[in-house]
Amino acid sequence: MRQRADASGSPPSTDSPGALAAITPATVLAAAAEVRSGRTASLSSPIETDVTPDDPHPASHRLTSGPETAAAATGLHFATDRFAMNVHGDADSHLDALCHVVYNGTLHGGVPASTVTAEGATALSVELLHDGIVGRGVLLDIPRLRGVPWLEPGDHVTADDLRAAEAAQGVRVGTGDILLVRVGHRRRREEAGPWDASRSRAGLHPAAMEFLAERRVAVLGGDGNNDTAPSLTEGVDFPVHVLGIHALGLPFMDYLRFEDLVPLCEEADRWSFLCVVAPLRLPAATGSPVNPIAVL
Repeated sequence: MRQRADASGSPPSTDSPGALAAITPATVLAAAAEVRSGRTASLSSPIETDVTPDDPHPASHRLTSGPETAAAATGLHFATDRFAMNVHGDADSHLDALCHVVYNGTLHGGVPASTVTAEGATALSVELLHDGIVGRGVLLDIPRLRGVPWLEPGDHVTADDLRAAEAAQGVRVGTGDILLVRVGHRRRREEAGPWDASRSRAGLHPAAMEFLAERRVAVLGGDGNNDTAPSLTEGVDFPVHVLGIHALGLPFMDYLRFEDLVPLCEEADRWSFLCVVAPLRLPAATGSPVNPIAVL
């Protein structure tokens, strides 16, 4: 495969770990020390199969064994399933690989966009994460900071909000951390009902990405899309994705759910924990369904 050379004359790397390079054996060992109670919480929402305003093409699930299997009284039988989904929708929890964002003809690190083909991605796919992501997770709860149940669609989180949440929660985001930013999207959806999140949602302000770059965050996860809608950048619909995935090499996790984690953090008065992320091994995929686990 022919690759375009960078300014040094060397071709761009097609297997760069991106920001994940900040996670080392030492940071993993340090993250393991965050486990004190042994309590766990899923950071994913249940996958839905109903059509909703934010999920016009939901996942499909069906049993591939006939009803006679369940009714069988004797002998050995197996119940089997088939499952399919739109990985990058606006409802299901998922991880974005580094090949997900194409900007000005390139992927992260200058890798040519031509490496993403009809058959799949030949560079920077989710397969790069086949060993999983294990690190220190930090949850910054912006509705808690502002004293509201959720941020309204269209509102945004600034770098000052992130610093203020750190101070209020007594935690500091550091090198190699898995940063999780709660805007309350899931709680609003559960209490007020689904809406067209492609048109209106709370997320990060693009300038807040300077905070992540300065702290050398390894992964960004949010309970919304991480990008605000409508976009705050003229001519670019997803500026946070461009800055995070394309420029910084950050894998993103979108549409997570923090409602089970928040009470555990409040009870322990601690907002950092061991976080384990295990995407599916999909060799040429641009992303994966994901169910991250926080261990306190």
